[in-house]
Amino acid sequence: MSSKTKVYNFKLFKRLLKYIKSYRYIFVISIISVFGLSVFGALRPVVLEKIVDENLTASNYDFFLEYIILMVALLVLEVASNYSFIFNAGLLGQSVVKDIRVKLFDHIQDFKMKYYDKSSVGILITRTVTDMERIADIFGQGLFMIISDILKMLIVAIVMIYMNWELSLIVFLSLPFILLATKIFQKYMKLAFDEVRNEVANLNSFVQERVTGMNVLQLFAREKIELEKFKQINERHKKAWLKTVWYNSIFFPVAEIFSSLTLGLVVWYGGMNTILDNTASIGELTAFIMMIPMLFRPLNQIANKFNTLLMGMVAAERVFNILDTDSLIQDRGSKNADIIDGKIKYENVNFSYNEGEKIIEDLNLEINPGSKNAIVGATGSGKSTIIKLLNRFYELDSGSIYIDNINIKDYSISSLRRNIAFVSQDVHLFSDTILNNITLQNNNISFLRVKDAAKEIEIDDFISSLPNGYNYNVKERGVGLSTGQRQLISFLRAYIKNPQILVLDEATSSIDTDSELLIQKAIEKITENRTSIIIAHRLSTIMKADNIIVMDGGKIVETGTHDDLLKNINGHYQKLYQAQLKKENKYILN
Repeated sequence: MSSKTKVYNFKLFKRLLKYIKSYRYIFVISIISVFGLSVFGALRPVVLEKIVDENLTASNYDFFLEYIILMVALLVLEVASNYSFIFNAGLLGQSVVKDIRVKLFDHIQDFKMKYYDKSSVGILITRTVTDMERIADIFGQGLFMIISDILKMLIVAIVMIYMNWELSLIVFLSLPFILLATKIFQKYMKLAFDEVRNEVANLNSFVQERVTGMNVLQLFAREKIELEKFKQINERHKKAWLKTVWYNSIFFPVAEIFSSLTLGLVVWYGGMNTILDNTASIGELTAFIMMIPMLFRPLNQIANKFNTLLMGMVAAERVFNILDTDSLIQDRGSKNADIIDGKIKYENVNFSYNEGEKIIEDLNLEINPGSKNAIVGATGSGKSTIIKLLNRFYELDSGSIYIDNINIKDYSISSLRRNIAFVSQDVHLFSDTILNNITLQNNNISFLRVKDAAKEIEIDDFISSLPNGYNYNVKERGVGLSTGQRQLISFLRAYIKNPQILVLDEATSSIDTDSELLIQKAIEKITENRTSIIIAHRLSTIMKADNIIVMDGGKIVETGTHDDLLKNINGHYQKLYQAQLKKENKYILN
């Protein structure tokens, strides 16, 4: 059996237990509560046997009241132990999950962009939310419950043997059959729960992608088709769950039959002995009738709790797989990039998203500090990629990138990215206020500083005109604002960062007419006195650039000013310029 389908993964379990170290006190209380719950519950039949044999049967009421008080005291202690167990086990589970969830989120934040390019967002959400709750159940409803049940069974078995070994033998004869059924049940439940978790992740991924891209579905009238796909995934999820229901529907009736047969045999044999030779007393028989459910019910519950434990272990395995994923960008740089001039140099850079498919090939480029540079080229030419490489979103296949003659790998990633501001066409805003979207909860940036910056790039009036002004909630993904307004917010967010290097990636390609003038003014302001790189389809926006870099097929094919590049009649820039002129003239004529 592969490791994936092992019922007992002790290595994984041991790893989980390491997270308990910080909560030893809660763990100890939980164990004590488990022990108390088992002991106090098992002692009640013993007291009952004394009451029946020494008091009721013998019509002797000496110590009767004391026995009743003792019975009540045991019941109170059992209830108190149960309360302590439920509370502390739940607290331990949630505390452990909190630590794992924080560690997981911190881990995935450092992943390379390549990981997110190939991974489903829905699956990651499942791992960080749904699977975490399953892990919490390991402690709250799985592990300690199983320990409690096993301990209760052990104590009850010892009491049975001490009280009457003959009746105990009858009870124990049925245990191997139940244990065998439990083992088979556990094996198949593990496989079933693996399948369930897979389908849950598929459901989450499917729904997340479709909700995010709902406008596309509606635009292309894909509703019925996607509904059929959802029905198929949902059907697979239902079938996976039905397997668990099927296994439960077989196991628990079988276990109940064995329990009932055992109880019947004990009553028959014990009753006959009581009448014929008095080898079993009425009190013992009464105690056994009480203890048999205490022995068999935990055994059945262990199987049920094992379901919970399995679900948790399957979830833990998936979470730890992500924690073990080595997709981190190596951050070994010690130099600080907070104070730089902004000179950029690409030296023999090669890069590919997928092996064997080069996007950037032998690229060499120098960008002077404080200069305004533009990168143009056809879609897929590698324009945006070289900027992503500058931010170290991806690792180079070969070659080097330098800032101020220092390899970017020698800078700490945090200081490097602090001094590079990035404004893209697809502006991502969080469901929060405009102010928080600008500062990104940075307490070092005051409201006055934000407002002054907004005035400098002439967008304060626009923000102030919104309901609640800077406290206006833009809602999820910024749907409360127009495309141009979202873009203006992103410009302010970049400007307030005060970077030495500014990148505008197609930042003006989807703006509305009302926002175009504001955006052009904002660009002029935020590009002053800093190294600027502008990637644009609209050549009209980059005519005044100090240097225009023309790319094609992952290579630089031309560089120069707008006027210089137009002089080359057969050049790539000339062709791009003429093609755009024709497109614009056609649009005007129409």
